[in-house]
Amino acid sequence: MSAGRLLSVLLLLQSRGRMSARAIAEELGVSVRTAYRDVERLQGAGVPVCAEPGRGGGYRLLDGYRTRLTGMTEGEARALLFAGLPDAAADLGLAAEVSAARLKLLAALPAGAREEAARTATVFHVDAPGWYREPEQTPYLPLFVDATLTQRVVEARYRRWRAPQEVSRRLRPYGLVLKSGVWYVVAATESTTATATATATAATYRVAQVLDATLSDERFDRPGDFELGAYWASYLADFRARRYTGTATIRLSPQGRRRLPDNVAPEVVRAVDATATAVGGDGWVEAVVPTESTTHACGELLRLGADVEVVAPAGLRRAMADTVGALARAYGVTGRA
Repeated sequence: MSAGRLLSVLLLLQSRGRMSARAIAEELGVSVRTAYRDVERLQGAGVPVCAEPGRGGGYRLLDGYRTRLTGMTEGEARALLFAGLPDAAADLGLAAEVSAARLKLLAALPAGAREEAARTATVFHVDAPGWYREPEQTPYLPLFVDATLTQRVVEARYRRWRAPQEVSRRLRPYGLVLKSGVWYVVAATESTTATATATATAATYRVAQVLDATLSDERFDRPGDFELGAYWASYLADFRARRYTGTATIRLSPQGRRRLPDNVAPEVVRAVDATATAVGGDGWVEAVVPTESTTHACGELLRLGADVEVVAPAGLRRAMADTVGALARAYGVTGRA
């Protein structure tokens, strides 16, 4: 028998009023028989649980009875931050704690406020992952949660985009960030490769790219002046600055300009809005936009089809022409009809 589960039954009845044994069982993930036994144990302990038979019946607390046993555990208190993000809580291994903390909060509210909170919960839903992408598998995310909260070093193998792709790192996790459904760990690093120089600079690691991780007994001190939100804002600014290394001059039709926000990054859209000048009398405009690389820009701009023309640089214009030519050959088109 779980004392914690009995408390959950009591808080369910207090926060929701009448409930059937089946509803209690489904809420707590136990059998209906177990729910019946839990209610009997509460009654045996002196809790005034009334049984109402028949259709629409169930169990309820005697009118006016309220328990004050709503103290939260440490884990439940930590989980409160994710009360509105059930998927994120599940990723972090905190789903049960979030459920328990939410139940205790509801039980502690007066009836009117409790009903309003329950109603509000039915009209808001947060879905963090972006469109057109499967959720990432992050088996080591709970380990990084533990490491971050207990300030313990993690020995990890990590796969990155540049060579050598697979590296070993000793990570001192400072915090975790959920960005568009993708989890990142911000950590001070000490490379364990023989040729690298040890550093203690905060860096960002995509949790899904962690190949293996072990939680060590070694402790570390998180810098007192480190602020996760400020670090992340600085990281994003630096990422945008490093992302765009060149520019291109393009021409867009009216249709191409309307389609632009659905096919390119916001920085490109803003650049078009800031630099667009009319060319000719048919609504086409010319603008200067930032680019990452010839390959990336070519793939991005080709989404606009005939509604875009690259004027410069010559390398990007040639890459666009080569790709269009290859497509024409693939479809058996050798010239205009």
